[in-house]
Amino acid sequence: MKVKTFFSLVLISGLIFNFSCTNTEFQSARETMNLSGTWQFALDSSQAGIQQKWFENSLTETVKLPGTLDENNKGILNTNREETMRLSRERTYEGRAWYQKEIDIDESWSGKEIFLTLERTKPTKVWVDKQFIGENSTILSPQKYNLTDALTPGKHRLTILVDNGNSVPGGIKGSHAWTEHTQTNWNGIIGEIKLEATAKDYIESLKVVPDIKQNEAVTTLSIFYSGEAEQQGKVELSASAWNTSEEHNPKNKTYEITLNPGQNRIVLKYPMGEKVKLWSEFHPALYKLTAELITGQSTDNLQTDFGFREFSTSGTQFTINGITTFLRGDHNACVFPLTAHPPMNVEHWQELFQTAKSYGINHYRYHSWTPPKAAFIAADMEGIYMQPETPFWGSLKDDDPSGLNEFLLNEGENILKEYGNHASFVMFALGNELSGSFGQMQKMVEQLRPLAPEKLFAYGSNNYLGTRGQAEGEDFFVTCRVGPDTDNSYSTHVRASFSFADAWEGGYLNGTYPSTDRNYAKAISKCSVPVVGHEIAQFQVYPNFDKIEKYTGVLKPWNLEVFQRRLETAGMADQADDFFNASGKLSALCYRADIEMALRTPGFGGFQLLDLQDFPGQGTALVGMLDAFMDSKGLISPEEFSQFNNHVVPLLIMEKYCWTNPETFDASIKVANYAANDLQNQEVSWLLKNDNEKIVASGSQKSTIPQGKLAETNTIQLSLSDIESPQKLMLEITLPGTDYKNSYPVWVYPENNNIEIPAGLLIADSPDAKVVQKLKEGGKVLLFPDHEKFEEFSVGGLFTTDFWNYKMFKGISENMNKPVSPGTMGILTNPEHPLFNSFPTEFHSNWQWWPIVKKSRPFILDLAPEGYKPLVQVIDNIERNHKLGLIFEFNVGNGKLLVCMSDLKAAQEKPEARQLYRSILEYLDSDNFQPSTEISFEGLNTLFSTKPTEKNIQTIGNISY
Repeated sequence: MKVKTFFSLVLISGLIFNFSCTNTEFQSARETMNLSGTWQFALDSSQAGIQQKWFENSLTETVKLPGTLDENNKGILNTNREETMRLSRERTYEGRAWYQKEIDIDESWSGKEIFLTLERTKPTKVWVDKQFIGENSTILSPQKYNLTDALTPGKHRLTILVDNGNSVPGGIKGSHAWTEHTQTNWNGIIGEIKLEATAKDYIESLKVVPDIKQNEAVTTLSIFYSGEAEQQGKVELSASAWNTSEEHNPKNKTYEITLNPGQNRIVLKYPMGEKVKLWSEFHPALYKLTAELITGQSTDNLQTDFGFREFSTSGTQFTINGITTFLRGDHNACVFPLTAHPPMNVEHWQELFQTAKSYGINHYRYHSWTPPKAAFIAADMEGIYMQPETPFWGSLKDDDPSGLNEFLLNEGENILKEYGNHASFVMFALGNELSGSFGQMQKMVEQLRPLAPEKLFAYGSNNYLGTRGQAEGEDFFVTCRVGPDTDNSYSTHVRASFSFADAWEGGYLNGTYPSTDRNYAKAISKCSVPVVGHEIAQFQVYPNFDKIEKYTGVLKPWNLEVFQRRLETAGMADQADDFFNASGKLSALCYRADIEMALRTPGFGGFQLLDLQDFPGQGTALVGMLDAFMDSKGLISPEEFSQFNNHVVPLLIMEKYCWTNPETFDASIKVANYAANDLQNQEVSWLLKNDNEKIVASGSQKSTIPQGKLAETNTIQLSLSDIESPQKLMLEITLPGTDYKNSYPVWVYPENNNIEIPAGLLIADSPDAKVVQKLKEGGKVLLFPDHEKFEEFSVGGLFTTDFWNYKMFKGISENMNKPVSPGTMGILTNPEHPLFNSFPTEFHSNWQWWPIVKKSRPFILDLAPEGYKPLVQVIDNIERNHKLGLIFEFNVGNGKLLVCMSDLKAAQEKPEARQLYRSILEYLDSDNFQPSTEISFEGLNTLFSTKPTEKNIQTIGNISY
């Protein structure tokens, strides 16, 4: 807590410094009335308020605004504490709620235009006294009402009806702008709530588009002129850099303009002068541009931030100011458990982006929603490339009686107008995984593009689940694949992990032998615009139940409490921390592999993680390296994560991780350079060391690594003949003079072509009569149970942790007649156990376990003696909670039994499988083979003959399916 408090103070101090770096303080010509504070309030669950004219009388309850009903402890008490789909609200409410405040308009506001601004809310209706003003259904940008005619000097009653019920087209309700799974469908008003008085002639909007080629800020003003005849006026533009230590103040310029009655659109080209500061992820320099309108009657002014930048494309890659950039993105679904709504202050968003940047992130995509202005301000300051979206996830139709198309188009227009000046706002998409009418998507983008031609547009993120490939008219393509799968080669894929419903064996990482020489070049060759890997990774991590106490706000972790009770019922509560750590280490390993595969691809545009932080909804998908609060889980540090997720990443290219000592280790080093400049005459060094930190081999080479390229810098050919014992080595790569580095495990084993079976050991595939007799005689038995025979007593072999969560994709796979994922989350073992004397391992899965796990069927040990722990345990998912054994042992009668559920014979072509087999045999032939748990012959028979109880798992749907 002390560290976090200090960090917050640093942030606030930095903001004060940044905001003070202007030549002159902006003095608004407008007057404002802050409406924050206590409001009168009433729920209207019966929807009787309009008919009964509640706006005519004082409401009896009170709430604080800005705020939501949840934050004000209003609504219907939630008694369902067994919810596992998501975090839970203590009180819920869906429908109409009334908010009311007495206001006093000063005489000085007479003759002015008066506007009400509600920064973020749900569809509203507004009354002043008894007069109905109008309604507004905008949900992702501020709602504005003109109250001029109603607000004469004196006291008035302002009444606002907020409706979070059936007030939007049904298709909106699955989006992260509305869903209960993340920010919740709250009712209330958050952010800025104010009245603003302007002159009769005023600037309605101010748009700035940088023109780098002409060195001009193209400024478009929408001006309302109240006169009845044509009038000459003036606009003065001024600008200054404000968040950089290098001052830059372009000269003020005054423009003579002609105003006609009503709306006027004025386009002015403002010269930026010499030494203009460009905005980018590397140097996020910002300007404040002020426009002052002077007419015969009055003066008005507006100020906006903007960045002088050009975000564009070059072939299949993105560029920022002509420099190739690679999007290392994160997905944001509005997960803020303390408030259940997005933060409305800059400090919170800046802290979020700084945390993300420490893990190498330079890009954010907002899944079917758009964050508030504070997020864009913070992203401007931190150099984050933003992709907001309209609030939609679903299917579009040409024939649309629901009004959905019009609603989305209105949202898109408001988003572009409200946030378009922000330097960080560089990309825009219609929503998430859209389907249905492709023509409607094209039509919407054609209507939106003229509002912001400087931005890059896509029809959506992962539309048609990527099966239609690149679509004409998109500037970039966010997708999981670039066309349908025609075989099991994954040749269209642009991410390494999938559900079993979407790809054979769940994609590259689970479906192909581990290697670092694969990339997405085949897929990228099918596209002509930048491709962004959609929602990559999605590897589950077991819950950390110690974090339950962090949920002190609006959302309650009743789902986590249910999972904790289930684990206790299954008799494994004491293993919760171990399950968390082991699954988390494997998940981090898989995240790395997914990211590096993208970086190894020449001409790739980037990726969007799902997710850097946990996603607590949709069945509870704890897929983050950070928890739902954006705090580290302790699984991987920012320094470690950014080794493989950074501007510059050294990459080891090798065909496999596991080698034998007669082989020559053959590899190369490539460096992905997406920093701002070439790395001139850069040394790239490597060394190979063992567990004792002894250097086995090393090398170094200098070369120039071009900016925006993946360049080969070193080749490595190394005899392994001197490595006689099985070892895990580490190959470390550094770029001396920089902070860039990376490292890779390499396992080396003896060839083990002829493994001898110890005398007297019985090897069998079923606990039959021969096995029983051997055990009665006090012998040793190694059992490799026949997978087909014991299929119902076991689960499948899965190397990666389960994709997203078991609950969701079990149901989807079954509905699509596809194989269901084994649903497991990696192994848990004790590396110090003598079983592994000749098989180096960590306590969690690593790449040397891949062929062993893939050829396995972990056995269900729910009926084993209470408290029993297998030698190699497989972690089950939070829905099923089986105790699963990959390798386990018992004393049975006078004998000793070891069971291996991996078909090592079928994996003998791999040296790691041969080495594990040898290590098992050495263990069985040693005095160390002393099982600590006894099981009777009857208990052994029960274990292998009584079918496990099938769990009733509630499944959850997915809009995209």
